[in-house]
Amino acid sequence: MDRADTSARIAAVIEPFNKKAVALTDDSTFAGDLEWDSLTVMDFVAAIEDEFDIIISMNQQAEIETYGQLIDAVTKIRG
Repeated sequence: MDRADTSARIAAVIEPFNKKAVALTDDSTFAGDLEWDSLTVMDFVAAIEDEFDIIISMNQQAEIETYGQLIDAVTKIRG
């Protein structure tokens, strides 16, 4: 699975969480642009883990602040 496929799948998972219909770019931040609180982030991480059948460690989660970083992290975890 390439980066574009990963991006499309993540965008589909984000859609129900994106209450303000923010246009996503690699630089979109979850806390700032999407205005997610910690509970929303945890629910979203669980949805991503389910979608891709992966585990994102707490250390990895702490380093992921943007949509682009998430795409890269999921791509890397999936190998």
